[in-house]
Amino acid sequence: MVIAKSLTLYVERNSLIHKMDPLTKLLYILVTIAITYILPVQDFVITVTAITISLLIIGKVFRKIFPIIILSLLLIISIIIVQGAFHQNNETVLFSIGILSFYKEGLTYALLLTLRVINMLCAFGLLILTTKADELVERLIKIGMSPKIGYVILSVLQLIPQMRAAVGKITDAQRSRGMETEGNLLVRTKAIIPLIGPVVLNTLNDTRERAIALEMRGFNRKQKKTFLNETKFYRYQGIVQFVLITALIGTIIWRFFI
Repeated sequence: MVIAKSLTLYVERNSLIHKMDPLTKLLYILVTIAITYILPVQDFVITVTAITISLLIIGKVFRKIFPIIILSLLLIISIIIVQGAFHQNNETVLFSIGILSFYKEGLTYALLLTLRVINMLCAFGLLILTTKADELVERLIKIGMSPKIGYVILSVLQLIPQMRAAVGKITDAQRSRGMETEGNLLVRTKAIIPLIGPVVLNTLNDTRERAIALEMRGFNRKQKKTFLNETKFYRYQGIVQFVLITALIGTIIWRFFI
């Protein structure tokens, strides 16, 4: 499966992270998310999050993760308000805003949850921004995953850039018809409503056309599939995977037995 560059979030860079095995990066996501829940210690979660951010910097894609974190600010703010003011273990008041009092215990727990969210977003960003989607799906299919599931994953990875491209085309079309799309916040907000319907319908139509194209090419045939790209060998992938699995096992042992 070959994907146009405009339909992926992949960022072309010459970095060590880009040269890593996609399955190793997928394992990194699973391990780093799991260990922050298995061992809910603030300093430990800070360390894990710092490692993930460091890998983004090494991969030269750290700036690309900012929009994703900004989109999650509403969730983070809600976590801080709810936990800081209403956590069940709240005892020590730190400050008050109007009728709301914020407590040390709740804000500490909110910080832990926020770090988990940021680590999760950065870990997924590390995979998506430094891995070609078709390469990831092909690697998963080669180890036994159903091609149908692979198509679903591929469609999800393409969804955001596909909708972004559709928004650009439809905005230009609406602008040519006289609709104002630039100006103050109110003007931009009004312009969003006429765009939503065409963007959603265009995305659904594209998905349907791709499904028809795949069906015509024998996607559901039971014969053994061939791949356009040869399987690559990644140096040190076994060592990195061993380290990640060891870290997961070590965290479980530390949490439940020490």
